[in-house]
This record gives sequence, structure tokens and C-alpha cells, in this order.
Amino acid sequence: MPVPRWRRVLVKLSGEAFAGDAEFGFDPATVKAIASQLVSAQQAQVELAVVVGGGNILRGAHAAAAGMERVTADQIGMLATVQNALALQDAAEKLGADTRVQTAINMSELAEPFIRRRAIRHLELGRIVILAAGTGNPFFSTDTAAVLRALELKAEAVLKATNVDGIYDKDPNKYADAQRLESLSYRYCIENRLGVMDATAFTLCEENNLPIVVFRLREEDALRRVVSGEPIGTVVGSEK
Repeated sequence: MPVPRWRRVLVKLSGEAFAGDAEFGFDPATVKAIASQLVSAQQAQVELAVVVGGGNILRGAHAAAAGMERVTADQIGMLATVQNALALQDAAEKLGADTRVQTAINMSELAEPFIRRRAIRHLELGRIVILAAGTGNPFFSTDTAAVLRALELKAEAVLKATNVDGIYDKDPNKYADAQRLESLSYRYCIENRLGVMDATAFTLCEENNLPIVVFRLREEDALRRVVSGEPIGTVVGSEK
């Protein structure tokens, strides 16, 4: 079996990914497909941590823009990520994976609290660690939470699963001649306000030289191909 590109990675899944082609909620077939990708990647001998978003249920910033108090909106969004984490855990375990869900806010009847050393031990034992509730604080996105957890867990890369197969020089949905970029610098992403991750997440990666791979999750066996070193998606890293 080929040696994986990284020994330990953190996968960032948007909440919208759980809805499939719907606008809201869970699509069971899609959740199963996501779980299958995780299990396949783990079989390539890579340790997997996963941070999930909650946008298929509620996005705190959107609810705040509609008039809800921002802290309350973000707290509801954290709860939405826990729902996604439990759904993903259920799907992965039905495929034979050993998993643990850890949350940044205490809800011991549902999941473990996030404890860094415990999470690392789960990874070492071959468990998929699913991390929910963001950082546990309002005003921080789940992208920032993903980078923070990746650094805490000594992951070697953040793999950002999206609906497009990388970062383009212009919107591929609007321009037929849009070109996918194979690599970019953190600084370029920050200065050009690329929306694939927020500026705080990019800055944390830049300060700690943590690479990001942006790729399309719905491609066949995409996650396993990324961890195996295939040149798919866009790599964001230090300037060459």
C-alpha cells in the first residue's frame, strides 16, 4: 500500500455538504457517502480528525443578519454542528469505523468534551475523531475552529472539502475560461479575500506553516486520493 502524503490530517466539512442537493437538513445518502470517503481515506493509513459545520441547519452570521442576537445565533449554530457530527458518527460506524465525537461545549450525555490529549490518543488508536461546536465561542467560524484543532492535534494538513475542485482565478460558475490554480500562497488568499476560508483561518495557517488543500468532495474517492498525494484540488501554502 502506498505511503500516505501525511500521517495525520484534519478534514473540514461544511454543514451544507450534509444536505446533498437539498437546501436544508440531512440527506441520508449524502451523509453515508461522506462517511464512506472518510473510511476509505483512513484505510490508506492516515489518522483522521474531522471538523463539521452547521450551515445545513443554521448559520449564525445569517441568523444575526436577520435580526437574531449574534451570540445566541452562533450558539444555535454550534448545536447544529453537533447534530451533524452525530449523524456522521452513525453513518461511519455503520460502515465499520471506530469513532469518537468531541464537543467544544460540554454535553456529556451526547459526546465527549474536547480534551486534546484524549483526542490525540483516539487518533493513535485508529479512531476517527469528529469535532463539533466550533471553538465553543461566538464570532469564530468553523474554518477557524478547524485550523485551531489541526494545530492542537499536530495535524500535518487541513483538507477543506468543497463543492468545487479547487480555487480558480475567477468564478467557474460564471466564466467558462476560468482556470484552476494548482497552488497559492496564504498571503495571496488573505490579500484577495478569497472566500474559501476566512482571513483568521488563513492567517493561523500562515503563522504555523500549515498547508491547506481545497478539493471537491463529490469526486469519486476524492479524500483518499488527496491523502495519497494525487495532485487534485488547490494547495495553499508558503510562497515559493
